[in-house]
Amino acid sequence: MKIRRLDPENYPKVSALLAQAFPGSRLEAQLVDNLHQKNRVMHEWVCLHVNSVIAYIAFTNAYEGSTVCGLHLAPLAVKPDFQRQGIGSELLRFALRQEVIADSPVFVLGNPKFYRKFGFVSCATPTCPFDQKNAHFLGLRNVTARAFVVGYEPEFTLGKR
Repeated sequence: MKIRRLDPENYPKVSALLAQAFPGSRLEAQLVDNLHQKNRVMHEWVCLHVNSVIAYIAFTNAYEGSTVCGLHLAPLAVKPDFQRQGIGSELLRFALRQEVIADSPVFVLGNPKFYRKFGFVSCATPTCPFDQKNAHFLGLRNVTARAFVVGYEPEFTLGKR
């Protein structure tokens, strides 16, 4: 198993993985495809096993108004045959150690029980436009006390995540 930065030749493999990891939903695959097509700033890694993409993680910019205030983690996906083996956790730990991620606040809209294992805590501020009560919105290294609605790249609103 190897973790590598995502390169464009693996974009189709990531789309296929996202379709498998989120059955019944095209939102995640469409989101990543749209972000790639618009050349948005992304930090992405894949986990390879026998030249097959078995896991994927991406980070995009988080905004306060038009100013970058951190990163959004989305999506994190593992191929169904490889789930519940710690691969997603290992990929997340790896990504959080990377220089481009290590010093930034990181926000995630996800399962609090899972993400708390990595140091994420519930956010009081900022608030998430996709989670009105911030019940599943967490942050890592979030030190902001200002009240604002955190911004996402426009592609996140296309499917009304």
